[in-house]
Order: sequence, then structure tokens, then C-alpha cells
Amino acid sequence: MKKFIVLVALFVASTLGASVHAQVSTSDTRDNPKAQREAERSRQKAEAEAQEAALYAAAVQALKENRFVVEVDRVVFKYGDVAYVNTNTNFILVDEDEGSVQVAFNTPYSGPNGIGGVTVDGRVSGIKLKESKKGKINYNFSVQGTGISAQIFLTLSAGSNQATVTITPNFNSRTLTLYGEIVPLEQSSVFKGRSL
Repeated sequence: MKKFIVLVALFVASTLGASVHAQVSTSDTRDNPKAQREAERSRQKAEAEAQEAALYAAAVQALKENRFVVEVDRVVFKYGDVAYVNTNTNFILVDEDEGSVQVAFNTPYSGPNGIGGVTVDGRVSGIKLKESKKGKINYNFSVQGTGISAQIFLTLSAGSNQATVTITPNFNSRTLTLYGEIVPLEQSSVFKGRSL
């Protein structure tokens, strides 16, 4: 199914690129460099839109299958402090009914997980997926485990694989907001540290 979605997106991109290219006559492009630049910009824009559509479709499919990874590139703490982090070591992973949350900061200290942060595993439950008419998706679930008991609220932007994730612990008020991209589990390249 994923391959089909990617193939459809690539076909759409190539078709749009060919139609944009066909609309500009060869005499116009030779005589008018401005028209040539405009045609190139239009082609690049069509390719970028097709690629975004393919990434969005893959992210939606991964959410529906409950097999995805949010590769986090930015962490916002409770009072607004921001930390830019590495996407390979900061993630939220859901594999059907198992979940992992890992944050690792670029510090000289190894932390509990051995890579500068914390890794917690737990059971995923109470999954709720809600899609708006405009394509925005809200995906909520709970994670319960040895080192974690939290509600996780994920919002996928319409037409993109960019996501905002809010982690609200059940026993304290140390809310974290994470920003990153949703990637199907099979395509993710995250590095998991030692779990609590």
C-alpha cells in the first residue's frame, strides 16, 4: 500500500512537471530567459508539492496502522525554553500496542539511557484518531510503563508530515512539546538508548 502511494505521488509529480514544461513553447524559452526561469520555478514547485503529498499520505497511513515514529528536532519545555535536538536520538515510537519515548540532549553527561537523556517504554492504550475536513489529524493515546505514565497528544498538519506532540505526565505538570516529522516505522533510522 505504501509503495502504491509513493508510486502515485511520483506519477503525479512527473505528470505535473511534463504539463508545466509543455505549456511553455520552445521559442519563448530560447528568446525569453524570464519565461525559462518561471517554467523552472513552476516545475520545482509542482515537484515539491507532490513530494509533500506523498509524505503526508505515508504519515496518515502509518498513523492508521499504529506503526510510526515521530523524529523530533525541537523540544519546548513547560516555560517556553527551546532545545534543538538530533532527530536520530529524539523520538516517539509506536509499534501497535508498544510505545517508546526518548529524549537525548547534546550534553557531556551520558544520562540514564547512555546517550544524554531518558528512554522510557510502555504499553499504548486508548488510541483515538480524528481527522478534520481539511486534513488535519489529531491522534491521542496513553502510555503506561515502568518509567512513564502519560497522555500523548499528536497533531499532524494538513498536507505535510510535520507533527506537534504534547506529552502530559499523569503524576506531575512537566509538560513537554515536541516538534518533528512522522515517518513510517519501517523507514525510520532512530537510535534507541538504554530503557528505564
